[in-house]
Amino acid sequence: MRITSKLILFIISMAFLSCSKPNSYDILIRNGLILDGSGEEGIYADIGINADTIAIIGDLSGAVGKQELDATGLAVAPGFINMLSWANVSLIEDGRSQSDIRQGVTLEVLGEGRSMGPLNEKMAAGMAENQGSIQYEVSWRTLGEYMNFMEKKGISPNIASFVGNGTVREYVMGYENRVPTEEELSQMESLVQQAMEEGAVGLSTSLIYVPSGHAQTEEIIALARVASRNNGMYISHIRDEEGKLLEAVDELIRISEEADLPAEIYHFKASGTANWHLLDSAIQKVNNAREKGLAITTDMYMYNASSTGLNVLLPAWAKEGGHDKTIELMGKPALRKKMIREVDFHVPPENILLVGFRNKDLRHLIGKTLAEVALERGKPANETVADLIFEDDSRIQVVYFSMSEDNIKKKLALPYMAICSDAGSYTNEGVFLEQSTHPRAYGSFARLLSHYVREEKVIPLEEAIHRLTLLPATNLKLDRRGALREGYFADVVLFDPEKITDHATFKEPHQYATGVIHVLVNGVPVLADGEHTGAFPGRFIKGPGFKAP
Repeated sequence: MRITSKLILFIISMAFLSCSKPNSYDILIRNGLILDGSGEEGIYADIGINADTIAIIGDLSGAVGKQELDATGLAVAPGFINMLSWANVSLIEDGRSQSDIRQGVTLEVLGEGRSMGPLNEKMAAGMAENQGSIQYEVSWRTLGEYMNFMEKKGISPNIASFVGNGTVREYVMGYENRVPTEEELSQMESLVQQAMEEGAVGLSTSLIYVPSGHAQTEEIIALARVASRNNGMYISHIRDEEGKLLEAVDELIRISEEADLPAEIYHFKASGTANWHLLDSAIQKVNNAREKGLAITTDMYMYNASSTGLNVLLPAWAKEGGHDKTIELMGKPALRKKMIREVDFHVPPENILLVGFRNKDLRHLIGKTLAEVALERGKPANETVADLIFEDDSRIQVVYFSMSEDNIKKKLALPYMAICSDAGSYTNEGVFLEQSTHPRAYGSFARLLSHYVREEKVIPLEEAIHRLTLLPATNLKLDRRGALREGYFADVVLFDPEKITDHATFKEPHQYATGVIHVLVNGVPVLADGEHTGAFPGRFIKGPGFKAP
């Protein structure tokens, strides 16, 4: 056996414990394979938990627990971190977070380019008016107020959030596509500063969407410097994931360097068959930046299909003013025809799956491809795109089959690659069944551990746990999260590495993963013997710039 410093310390601790008196703990986990998040080889040991904290790790054969969990045959790991979650609305409806909790996720990181605050009165009214099946009162105005609202309401997982430049820009400038005045930029900087002091973990952008993408690089650098002064990070859905992927990576690296802060690329990929070959060069750019000392990282989900709006196929000018403006332009025959002519299929219509409609009369189309619907309607696919968006009065959620399986394995092998779902966290009942979704909402983390670790052996189990835990926790500068260490918060997952499996498919996505047995959040069981306990111990996890009011 390889002798490591961790193993030596473990032997010493066991010797000490054998001479000490038996102790009592709130929860005692026995006989598990401890994968502590470091990426090092696991050890068999016990864990004693008091209140919300890991009290001790070692041989606790002489100790007792008010509640004891037998982890024989199971791996014991820190709670998993979802680096890109859209659970901000789904958790309002159902705080149990079942699709993610059942995969071991104990922290949802929100805010890809848009965050739940800050909101002015117009934005709050728009958020209320544009709700779908999930209805809620918009009672907050700042990001911190939203996060506190969620914690008080009751949620099973912890939550953290970036502040989105798209939200900040809309607050100050609406959807205007221009360079901000000095006064407007100063106001945006103040809003980012406020969000960082309220607990945001950094600044995010989503540059293929408006109004986030209206920001030029210099504007983003200015806002990123605010995040940097608060010890936060920058994270981005970069400006292009297709033919201009390399230029988009260059932009992120420039922002990181000039604003002097770590930066991460959301769901790193080369999208579209014609662009798959660009991934190698994009990886090399990231590696070169890291060799220069820049803290550039990436995250990904475990599927060869992305999910976003059908409206991304429309020309840029048609989306510039936001959704309401798009619908207004579609009402003008000449502009509608121009819009249809300029629809850009980065993947063919037969590879575009319709999964979400606002209009109940269109929901019978869920599960069909755009090509199938166009054929049914007897119209060209580009005209069908415009028709559906207009009829649904929404961007329409779709799945694009646009990525390479070989590239997925290549990305996963990168030592700085964290994991995300890029989806909400749902319960497979009630209002959530009114729409389809991408299977990543139910399976991204389990698929990593089953398909890519156990079956394909792309990375070893202990490395996968590192990517799910300590790597993102370190990037986010979280306090005592992401590892199984004495004094750390007791976010803990017990799972069977031989049985953990994702079951969600593109045709039937609302299926829970299996193989996760127990999940603790802040020392409270939220999953016990594979079933949700109904507990809501989740907290608002604040970034390093937080200042108590």
